[in-house]
Amino acid sequence: MSCRPYAVIAAQRLLPVLRDADADEAVRRTTALLAAGCRAVELTTSTPGWADAVARTAPLTDATGRSALIGVGTVTTAAQAEQALDAGAGFLISPYPAPEVRAFARRRGAAFIEGGFTPGEIAEAARTAGAAKVFPAHVGGPRFIRSLKAVLPEALIIPTGGIRPGEVREWLAAGAGAVGIGEGLPADPGELAAVFAELALPCCPRCTPER
Repeated sequence: MSCRPYAVIAAQRLLPVLRDADADEAVRRTTALLAAGCRAVELTTSTPGWADAVARTAPLTDATGRSALIGVGTVTTAAQAEQALDAGAGFLISPYPAPEVRAFARRRGAAFIEGGFTPGEIAEAARTAGAAKVFPAHVGGPRFIRSLKAVLPEALIIPTGGIRPGEVREWLAAGAGAVGIGEGLPADPGELAAVFAELALPCCPRCTPER
């Protein structure tokens, strides 16, 4: 039995967001992340050939043999959502409120992390699906997340945008359930593995390596 997407992301606590020049580069970087102990990776529709990258990486496993959880971000239309899920995506993310995607995800029973910035947008996303992406997060900073959590204590809030790897713990301390990182992750395999090992929490009782 596979783990729920939200549980995987919340346990990993750092969600890499890949915007690459082409599908081959996205596959290469995703494979390196999985080998380094990362399990959940967000590819984006801004990468040419992104659906092909999803189809090639979704069947992969992480360093402990667990199925990879490949999501697709910058999903703003039902057509993109359908293409992503048909390619094997395990979750969808939008950068801002996207009712069309929300409705499609509900029909397909797919995990959807809807983006927003105002408290109203974030509250609506959290009420609908239990999770919300805060973008662009650097504008509000960790204190903004702390204020949001005060009124949305059960929500999985994922700030993304303008955050460096060295700042992740500050955002987590403010109440973020996980932090989206688009740039700055080390290229060295050992250093990359250390980043995930330092942050990761246990996922859930049924989350055991597949043999």
